[in-house]
This record gives sequence, structure tokens and C-alpha cells, in this order.
Amino acid sequence: MVNLSALNPQQRLAAETIRGPVLILAGAGTGKTRVITFRIAHMVQRGIAPGNILGVTFTNKAAREMQERVSKLLPKSRAQGSKSKADKENRPTICTFHSLCVRILRVHIEKLGYKKNFVIYDESEQLAAVKKILSAISAKGEKTDPGAVLAMLSKFKNGGENSATFGDPSVRALAQHIAKRYESALHACNAVDFDDLILLTLRLFREHPEALTACRSKYQYVMVDEYQDTNAAQFELVHSLTKEHRNFCVVGDDDQSIYGWRGAEVANLLNMEKHFPEIKVVKLEQNYRSTTTILNAANAIIKNNVRRRGKSLWSQKGAGAKIQLQTYTNDEDEARETVSQIEFKRIAHRIPWQDCAILFRTNQQARPIETELRKAGVKYHLIGGQSFFDRREIKDFIAYLKIFINPHDDISLLRIANVPARGLSDVTMERLLGASHERKCSVFTAMKNPMVTTTFLKNTRESIEAFVEFVERVQSQLQQGKDEFRLQTWAENFLNEASYLTELKRLEKDPEVAESRIRNLREMMPTMDGAGNAPAERLENFLENITLDSDRADEKENTQDAVTLITMHSCKGLEFPHVFVVGLEDGLLPHTRSKVEGTMDEERRLFYVAVTRAMETLTISHCGGRKKYGQLLPCQPSPFLKELPEELVEHSDAKSKIPVAQESGKNFFAAMRSAVS
Repeated sequence: MVNLSALNPQQRLAAETIRGPVLILAGAGTGKTRVITFRIAHMVQRGIAPGNILGVTFTNKAAREMQERVSKLLPKSRAQGSKSKADKENRPTICTFHSLCVRILRVHIEKLGYKKNFVIYDESEQLAAVKKILSAISAKGEKTDPGAVLAMLSKFKNGGENSATFGDPSVRALAQHIAKRYESALHACNAVDFDDLILLTLRLFREHPEALTACRSKYQYVMVDEYQDTNAAQFELVHSLTKEHRNFCVVGDDDQSIYGWRGAEVANLLNMEKHFPEIKVVKLEQNYRSTTTILNAANAIIKNNVRRRGKSLWSQKGAGAKIQLQTYTNDEDEARETVSQIEFKRIAHRIPWQDCAILFRTNQQARPIETELRKAGVKYHLIGGQSFFDRREIKDFIAYLKIFINPHDDISLLRIANVPARGLSDVTMERLLGASHERKCSVFTAMKNPMVTTTFLKNTRESIEAFVEFVERVQSQLQQGKDEFRLQTWAENFLNEASYLTELKRLEKDPEVAESRIRNLREMMPTMDGAGNAPAERLENFLENITLDSDRADEKENTQDAVTLITMHSCKGLEFPHVFVVGLEDGLLPHTRSKVEGTMDEERRLFYVAVTRAMETLTISHCGGRKKYGQLLPCQPSPFLKELPEELVEHSDAKSKIPVAQESGKNFFAAMRSAVS
């Protein structure tokens, strides 16, 4: 039995309200994941078939955590049971928006003219596709940033064409032109990108109502977490599924809507009554994370945003320490003193590094902090560093795997056609690419066409034919393999045949780096033999999981005792006992752009999110000057600092004048003696 008495009264009300539209307004640290998992378990206990329940969130980490917690609450036979396909289909579906759309498209995408074994392009592959388009349409000598074009495409495709960005008819026309060519390029490779996963699902629902009916029949109870972060396309997706049965529960907090720059629309949460007039609103306001002082400061900050749903966080954890507000001459002093305070906490109060986090508005602010941490010998973990899947050898390996699934995936083929070198130079590949454009076919098809290959010199033609033979032979091994066929062995064989590992050793001057790259590949290969029976199906599942699970690299638990360095945008959902928010200056927070773009409310929400990460102590600092391009430029304090109630704040210079109590002094020196003994 699911024991709802373990919840507080508002949490219990949210968990018990299982039919009709519900808005669970969950403030920071109020236990929303606990409520969601109890609610799902309670629904199953009340007789709702698990297979009819859908929970949607934004990250794989959140989805996995919810799935695990639901499984623990339900009897094993209901939540986990056997590993049969039928049993898996009778579990609650808890996944991300993109994973949900992949599930739907794997069943129905042929209706849209794609094959079921479509591949999903990651950002680097999308950039490569954009570069190809730009090379074809740009004037000679004209340079365009493909990253900026890709960002524009994403915003345009997700409904942002109605924004001021596309108000200029010429900009709109350019976006439409590039979007059309981009879509054609991907379709020719039987590929989709992350945006397409949702947009193609919406197109499927519009053009094939029977597919929408089937999905509505399956997903009769829908929950969406972090609803304030949904964009126009995600909004349309969940409303398509729920507007008839209306069993729609959204969980979110408008005060934590900080992703407007990537298309999130806080209005989706604020205007729920417009779409569901009968909606029931449940507020979760009891915070289990922070002290009363921290929460009172957060409440005081956020109430300055006029357009919001009123709520006030409270806690039973006691007042706690006052918020420390510190002023420094420059960013180097700020970094040095912040590190000193962390070391003081460690030595004097036995507070481990992992209990401390340094939050900043922009990644550039991390440089002086990292420098000081290194000088002091303090271990740290910079969230947002290079992902495991962004390493060159991993991207090469994945490109190989993708062409054995789909040789017509031009982006993957162009990446590894001459890696290692096999006589297919850049000039050769450019000619083949040109031939594929002329004939409106894939590069691989062009490589197999005698009308194309006879235009090359004998050695080059033989290299092309050898590569085609290699791809088709390795692909045939995959397709003809039986259930006992091991993908790990197969991968080791083709990498050895291609001399890829030998090439890694040859290219790296440092043998240790080469060994590290090879070790990365060897660690990855055993994970390929996962879900699925036929080898090709197992490989498709593996590639799909890698592409959709891109947040896994950043979410790895930092098992070492280390200080966390993280941007304010990345810290949502996290908590730390001791938080240092640095760089609270006008132009950083609020950012200079916010005044021009009218996003001051979102900047204030970002400050609110940063403050509510702190559990026990919160230190906020700003500088009189900050280095930019080697020059020290003057800075002004953030106007948000004036919104902090004076009685909750202790200025660093004021604190230095307060005498230390005798007992505290004895404890400090005892700790120091212990540390050095």
C-alpha cells in the first residue's frame, strides 16, 4: 500500500487529485519529485492501468529518478515484474519529451515518408549539415557562423517565427529557405534532429488523426514536470494528447522559469485556466531545503515580479545564519577570498569541499576562480565541461556505427570516410558530395554509381570501391547476426580491420593520451549489448539512448570530495549546504541584454533560483572592477541586491568588527591543531 500519510497536507492533496486537470504549483525545495512519484503509485493503487500513465520531464536523470522511486513504491509485480515486452508495456511511461516522441515515431514515422530505422543527429552532426548548406548558398568569401544559423533554425522551427527576431521579412524568408533545405538534407539521410522529434510528431498528429487517437487511447493520464520550461511545440504536443480526456496534471513553478532564451514560455503555466477552466490548483510552499533566513530573502526578491502566481516559501529548519554580502576590489580578489572561505570552512568546521558550490552568471567568470582553486590545491568539479560523448574518438566510433545502420547518413559517412586515411581525401569527398547533390542522392549511393566513380583516377576509384565493400560487408555481418551475436566483438573486429586504434596511437604524441582514448572506446563497447534481440535492433537502441541521453555525462555523481562550479542556469534542481554566488553586478545579473530585450523578470527569477540552492549558508559577492580582455573595467552592484531585506544580511566589513566568542575561538584553534597534527 502507498502510504500517503508520509506526505504533508498539500502534498497529499496533490497526490490524491488524480482525475481532471490539476496544477501543482511546487516552489523550490518543496518535494515535488516525491509528490509526483506518490501520485503515480496512488493512481496504480486506485486501479488505473500503469500502461495508461505517462509522466514527461526534461532530463533523463529526472526520468530515471522518478522511475526508480515509483518502482520502490509499487509492488514488484506491478512496477517491475518480468522483463518481457508485454510487462514493460504495462509500466507507467516516465520519459523526456524527446524520448516520448521517439517511441511514437518508431511506430508511425513511415506515414511521414521516413524509414523506421531513422537516425537522430546530435549537435555536431546538425552543424555539419548546416555547413554543407551554407557552402552551397553563401557568396564567395562570405563567412557565416553555422552555430548562429542552427540556433536561429531551432528557434524558428519551435514556433519562434512569431517573435521579434523574425519580424524582418528578409530574415523570415532566409530562415524559411534554410529550414527547407535543412529538412531536405536530413530527410535524404533518413535522419531527424532533436527539434524534429517533436515537430514530426505534431505533423503526424495533424496529418494522421488515427495515430493521435491511438496515442490518446494509450496515454489516458498525463503528467508534465517543470511545465514552466515548455515551449510552443511541447505545449501543443501535450495539449493534443490531453484536451479530450482532460486528465492532465502539470507540475511547475513560474518563479523558476529561466529558459526564455531557448524558447520556454512561462505563459504556458500562468495561463492554464484559459485552456482548462475547471483546473484545480494545489500550492506546495513548505520548503525542506533551506533556512528561514534564506527563504525570506528569496520571497522578498521574487515578489518584485508582478506577473506571477503568488506563493510564499516557509520552512521549519529555523532562522540559521544571516546572508553574507561581500564587496571586493576586483574579480581576482573575489576568487581568492571565496576559495579562502571554503578552506576556512573545511579546516575550522570540518565542512568537506563537496558541500560547497560557487555559482556564477556566465562561464567566463569561472576562469579566475579555477586559477585560485588550483593554486590552493582545492579539488573542484566544473559542471558543463567536455562531455564524454564529445570526445573525438567517441564521435568517430558512433559515426561508424551509424553508417552500418544507415550508409546513407551523409554526415556520419563524411566524418569517417577517411578516418583512418584510406585514399579518400577531402578533395575526393567534395567531388562525391557534389555528385550526390547533382543526382539528388546520398554520398554512399554516389560512391556505388559507376557513372560517378569512373571520373576518378584508378587509385582513388579503388579506394572508393574498397570503402563501399567494407561498409556493406560489416553491415551484412550486423544484419545477418543471430541473437547470440555480440556487438562488442563485432565492433572490435571492424575497428581493428580499419586500423582505427593503431591510428589513434600514431596521431597522439603523448602515449598516455592515446591509451586514454583507446580505454574510452573499450569502456563503451560492452554497453552496446543491451535491450533488444536482433543485433541491428540492439545497436539502434544503443545509438538512440546515447543521443537522447546526452545529459548523462553531466549528471555523473561527483564521487570525489570536490567543490562544484556551476552557472546559475545549470544549477536548477540542485542543492548545496554552502553556496557562494559571485559576480552580483549590474550587467552580469541582470545581464546587459535583459534591459534591451525586456527580460528583467527572468533575470530576477535566475537570482531567485541561485538563492534557493542554499541549504545552510549563503554568501553573495560583487566587485568594484572586473577584468575584460586584460583591462580592469569598473562595475556597479546589481540592483537586485537592494531587494534583499537589510535585517537578513550581514556585510563582511560589519562582521569583521564583531568580537569572536571565547568558546568559538577555542573550537577554531582546536580544529586548526587537529588539521595540522
